[in-house]
Amino acid sequence: MKITQQNVLAHELIGLSAEIVDSKDPLLKNLRGKIVYETKNVLVINANQNIKKVPKNIVILSLKLPDGNDCMINGSDLVGKPEDRIQRLR
Repeated sequence: MKITQQNVLAHELIGLSAEIVDSKDPLLKNLRGKIVYETKNVLVINANQNIKKVPKNIVILSLKLPDGNDCMINGSDLVGKPEDRIQRLR
C-alpha cells in the first residue's frame, strides 16, 4: 500500500526524512534527518551522521513521504510500539 498523508501512521516510518518543526525541548527544534529506528517512546534520527534520540510525545514532525509530499504528525500520535500502532490503525 502506498504511503499517503491519510495512512502514514499505519506505515513503517524508518527510512523517511523527518524535520522537527516544534518541540517542548528547544534543542530539538529544526532537527532534520532520516528516521533510522523507532521504539515505543523514541524516534532515532540520523542527522548529519549524528544519532539523536527524540521523545515522541514532545515533538511535532514534518515527514517527507516517498511521493515527495510533506506530512505533519504530532509525535504523541506515534506513541506506542510501532508494530502495535500499525496493526491498530489498519
